[in-house]
Amino acid sequence: MTTTATDRQKNPRENSHPTEPSERKVSLLVVEDDENISSAISEYFSRAGYNVKTVEDGLMGVKTAMDESPDAVVLDIMLPKMDGLAVCRELREKANHVPILMLTAKDDVVDKVLGLEMGADDYITKPFSLRELEARIKSVLRRRKTSASAEGAKDEAPISRGNLRIDPARREVTIGDRQVDLTPKEFDLLRLFAANPGRVFPRKYLLEKIWDYSYEGYDRTIDSHINRLRAKIEDNPENPQMVLTVWGIGYKFSDEQ
Repeated sequence: MTTTATDRQKNPRENSHPTEPSERKVSLLVVEDDENISSAISEYFSRAGYNVKTVEDGLMGVKTAMDESPDAVVLDIMLPKMDGLAVCRELREKANHVPILMLTAKDDVVDKVLGLEMGADDYITKPFSLRELEARIKSVLRRRKTSASAEGAKDEAPISRGNLRIDPARREVTIGDRQVDLTPKEFDLLRLFAANPGRVFPRKYLLEKIWDYSYEGYDRTIDSHINRLRAKIEDNPENPQMVLTVWGIGYKFSDEQ
């Protein structure tokens, strides 16, 4: 991590405020075993008005996230006891909606792709500027807040396609009488597809729309999410009838449902 002179000298309170309601501080959980990095993050964000908690290993990261329900998690990949990818996967299963920003090694494409596949909302590579980290955290918090507002809109009716039913306000998916547990990204993909049957969505569009970030060269991320989504909603994932592949372009939802 690089803490620039601007990072050190600028008082974050002057032009930097958490993007959550003013009645309470935004809670930030930092899971990082490098004391220099975690201390720098804690000091910077505390001065910026965040409530920061730091832990040093993956097991404690999962426990703290479950016990304290932070507004966002900054998660390192390389951690003792439980690595960051496993932590991310478990949080997505147990605390599905918490925004996760992963810290990865420089140019380690595998870690970036795997982190996104496990459900991370964004990533930042070491070394990084604390101001950039703050901008990324604000971005994921803003996206979640905007999404939550949209989900609660009274005019957003449930979507029904055959025996598939999607309730955007409750973020619930059912197939017949069976409730389907989806990660946030899987839900967003399915809702987008089902709301636009027959429309073809290129992979690049899906990356920018669902992740709100241009992950160039990470088409594999979309494919992995689609495969897991199909495994949860299709009778035969090898012969999908709902989420269809448009070869060389992307995906669409069947207009025959």
